[in-house]
Amino acid sequence: MLADLRPGDDTPALIRGRRVVSRGDLAELRDRYAAALHARGLRPGDTLGLAVRPGPRALTVVLAAYRLGVRVAVLDPTAGPDVLTARLAVARPNLIVADAAAQAVAGWAAPLARRAGLALPDLAALAPTVTVGRRLPGSAPALPPATGPAPTYDGDGDAVIIFTSGTTSSPRAVVHTRSGLGTGLRAVSELVRPRPGVPVLGGTFFVMLPSLAAGAPVALPARRPRNLARQIATLRPQATYLTPPQLRAALDGGVPFTGRVYSGSAPVSANLLNRVRAAGADEAWGVYALTEVFPAAAVESREKSEFDDPGDLVGDLLPGVRARLAEGGELLLAGAGVCDRYLGAEPHEWVGTGDIARLSGRRVVLGGRCKDMILRRAENIYPGLYEPALHVPGVALAVLVGVPAGDGDEKVVAVIETAPGASEASVRAALREPLRRMGAAAPDRVLFAAVPLAGRSRKPDRGAAALLAAGIPHQRKPFGVRA
Repeated sequence: MLADLRPGDDTPALIRGRRVVSRGDLAELRDRYAAALHARGLRPGDTLGLAVRPGPRALTVVLAAYRLGVRVAVLDPTAGPDVLTARLAVARPNLIVADAAAQAVAGWAAPLARRAGLALPDLAALAPTVTVGRRLPGSAPALPPATGPAPTYDGDGDAVIIFTSGTTSSPRAVVHTRSGLGTGLRAVSELVRPRPGVPVLGGTFFVMLPSLAAGAPVALPARRPRNLARQIATLRPQATYLTPPQLRAALDGGVPFTGRVYSGSAPVSANLLNRVRAAGADEAWGVYALTEVFPAAAVESREKSEFDDPGDLVGDLLPGVRARLAEGGELLLAGAGVCDRYLGAEPHEWVGTGDIARLSGRRVVLGGRCKDMILRRAENIYPGLYEPALHVPGVALAVLVGVPAGDGDEKVVAVIETAPGASEASVRAALREPLRRMGAAAPDRVLFAAVPLAGRSRKPDRGAAALLAAGIPHQRKPFGVRA
């Protein structure tokens, strides 16, 4: 990737609306940022905090850091200022690179940002901070452009830190090495099979990098369904990656698809993949990946639809990935693309996924999250074993949650969110047989309501869904209030 991006190359690389950034533009930005970071004293093994919106600048800052052997700590504005402050105290970046929008979230725009669930601490108070791109009043000093030479680091070492969970007292971060990152990105490339010169639609780094390395331009997805439909009709991408919430919004808005469509970062139902194929896609894939392992397994819609055993089929393990089950049935993964360690801990071979699973050769079937287990009448019920069966036509999202019933027992409630235009009566009728087939795990009650979502990937928020099922109003904790 570093070698193939050369100044002066006019071949399209990134497409954002009507703006096209060439491979030469990316090369010049990468070289300029690499020289500027080197001039700031960053050396192999140092840490760079990144608070830049997805796009050309974020991508080229990452490439510049990688070239220098500097690891990147990704800063997430949805974590809240207390948690993020604790995370930065652990990562201890030598420098933070931020755009004006990220700094505004921590400053004058904080009241507006909080309404959108975004908040950042005062970055400059935590580490030296510089601005890339356009500056606004109150922004940190600009990262001055530099044209001098910058060395290219060719060894191994840490490449990226991604915080996944934890509290202000115990932040938890995944560390991927340069070699592990390369292995994971090659696995993505083998799965997606990007062809040179044909656009790929997707906004994440693990989509951008393999596509650009293969010579395929990358288009950043439009947010509004109408604009996304126009974008797909114009570009006719060979491959598209959208999260399940993005897919549902697109399908509800009548967006047509083309080529191969991939989705992950949250549970992907067979019904959702079938809707994608009905909307024009040649193939629709569910990708099982974690922050610790990307990607681990994948399944195409046809195979997933034909699967009628209990659980959620996520497909065969990708080449180089190994799996085994721990005591209690938790899925453990090792091999290609697995993170090196958690920050502050020793390197590990196997990583726990937190998912209950069963294995048949290299085929993986999930049975729910370990911590999602519901205890009813002394019987352990794993929601993930049964939730796929609830995704009948007309259901957008469905989760099973436990509601306290006294004496340590729980009642099982199915929270069902209907798709736009679907009637509750028709969905109830379609659910009769799946509910009957659930046997001892059949819910005590079915609640029709919007399933709460949380996090960057907008996964179902089971805690909030359980409060909803119990009739307890759920309110987002104000930023600064610890869980």
